Amino acid sequence: MSSGRVVVVTHADCVAHDPGRHHPERPARLGAAMRGLDDLELGDDLRVVDAPLVDTADVVRVHPEQLLRDLDLLCERGGGAIDPDTHVSPESAAAARRAAGAGLAAIDELRADRADVAWAMVRPPGHHATTRTQMGFCLLNNVAVAARSLVAAGERVAIVDIDAHHGNGTEEIFWRDPDVLYVSLHQWPWYPYTGEAADVGADRGRGTTLNVPMPAGAAGRAYRQALDEVVIPALERHRADWLLVSAGFDGHRADPITDLGLSAADYADITRRLAAAMPARRTVLFLEGGYDLDALRASTASVTSALVGAGHRPERATDGDAVDDVLDGVRAAHRDIEYPS
Repeated sequence: MSSGRVVVVTHADCVAHDPGRHHPERPARLGAAMRGLDDLELGDDLRVVDAPLVDTADVVRVHPEQLLRDLDLLCERGGGAIDPDTHVSPESAAAARRAAGAGLAAIDELRADRADVAWAMVRPPGHHATTRTQMGFCLLNNVAVAARSLVAAGERVAIVDIDAHHGNGTEEIFWRDPDVLYVSLHQWPWYPYTGEAADVGADRGRGTTLNVPMPAGAAGRAYRQALDEVVIPALERHRADWLLVSAGFDGHRADPITDLGLSAADYADITRRLAAAMPARRTVLFLEGGYDLDALRASTASVTSALVGAGHRPERATDGDAVDDVLDGVRAAHRDIEYPS
């Protein structure tokens, strides 16, 4: 039985975005994630809400308006390649606006106490999109749009990125922002080849970027250790009002384009620990990567189940090696930073 309510914000436009044949970020990903939610049999405790088109005013807190105009023009001309990995179709501009609007709608659902956990179940993903550059399958930085909206309302935010790839765009956007803690646990070295432990932010935001670069093969033990030793203490120190999770599931051991060793149960444990460190009804999950459809389905189900007590756990947690050297490097990078008391 579920002890919590789940709202899923999504839209058919997000399925229509087509980056091309054989592209790993394919429309079937959304169907796999939604089947994972269906596996929980939540009944009336699961609601699906249409993602709105994001207002331009919300986007320009993160991206220049010209980036939106250029995206519209490219899609109106039939689409094409932005870079070798990032392609758009005529429907992609609407999909990107829905994806960016979903997080804002999810926040509204939690504020109104209509759910306990909220999903922005969207594509294209967003965490590689920098202020001015679209890359890595990403067009607008969905989690950043939501975070900037919260900061504009006077609230503090923690973004924890568990995608196997470092969220270089999210890091760049909040590099100097003291109100947004950005934490990334990612495979290193791997695309986009950013996210070293020594990268900690700058100016007033120094110390509010926390990178945990994991070696290939890192599995559940490494992630649990990182949470206990560096991530949860950082969340407690930052005292955020909201937790936004860039929930990429491409660290699953079955994923075809990465080399981490996580299972669906590991993702459940990670997310439960993160949410437990935050106020109730203040966690929003944003779908990022995850390219094996079965793994995506199982991970979505496990994470959601863990957050609402539905008791669904299709895989076992993994063990693996500890990452003492990695965490020593993280602590060393932050050692001389003076945090507010």
